[in-house]
Amino acid sequence: MLERLNFRHLLYFWRVAKLGHLTRAATELHTSQSALSSQIRQLEDALGEALFTRTGRRLVLTDTGHLVLAYAENIFGLGQELLSRLQGRSEGIDRLRVGSVATLSRNYQENWIRALLRDPGIVLTLESGSREELLGRLMAHQLDVVLANEAVPAGPDQQLYCRLLGSQALSLVGQASQWEGQTLRFPQDLDGLELALPGPRHAARAHFDALCTSHGVRPRLRAEVDDMAMLRLIARDSGWLALLPAVVVQDELRTGLLVTVSEIAHLEERFYAITTTQRHHLERLDRLLAPKTPDAALPCSIP
Repeated sequence: MLERLNFRHLLYFWRVAKLGHLTRAATELHTSQSALSSQIRQLEDALGEALFTRTGRRLVLTDTGHLVLAYAENIFGLGQELLSRLQGRSEGIDRLRVGSVATLSRNYQENWIRALLRDPGIVLTLESGSREELLGRLMAHQLDVVLANEAVPAGPDQQLYCRLLGSQALSLVGQASQWEGQTLRFPQDLDGLELALPGPRHAARAHFDALCTSHGVRPRLRAEVDDMAMLRLIARDSGWLALLPAVVVQDELRTGLLVTVSEIAHLEERFYAITTTQRHHLERLDRLLAPKTPDAALPCSIP
């Protein structure tokens, strides 16, 4: 029965579980350690199972504790979202919280939100991190959308949706002072050339390596870079050729600092927007997510 669940007790449990320490949680909640312990014991009694075990001075979540924490994250994450939405509505503004994986081009992210940059009715929160971290925050309703360059595999357990926003062929780019007017065949002409490549976690990297191996080509690897902003700087300043989507260096290509020496049509980067099925619908976000093709929305879940 729902009346067995005291949400104040659940809140106290949530803060202790998140902070991992009774003293810090008691200070944050403006209560005593003994009162906090008593509230958590009452929650355990109501649920009929222990939520913590003690290891020395440490509190360690039990299996049931991990389960309850996952639900508490959703409950209080929704509460935080509610307060944020109401505050924004009272101020006549929308708040859009966008997470972007570290391997995604910041130029692509800016291009995607560009229509909102001069919109006085929107406040943007932009975060970056690992895919797992950002999806966790999305599921806890602390983000509205996650931008990624890799789809999340489909499955029944997590209510997430991947929306394919678009794709772009990868290119080899180099400094115009060295490569102006030159083109390279891929991968035949790469043997011995100095390259900066996306790191092994990048979706296209394994395909690139396989193509080089199948043609007996051995480029000279100078850098592996997961962060597209850093790969952009290396492409600009190193003198090495860099493999990346053109959007990463769109400004350098436009000004002529860098040039494309090979566009590789069969190597591409895809761009996805990941949302929860239970998200609060924001008109501005819905416009950004409007599918370009009928099949752009794909169900997905955390693997």
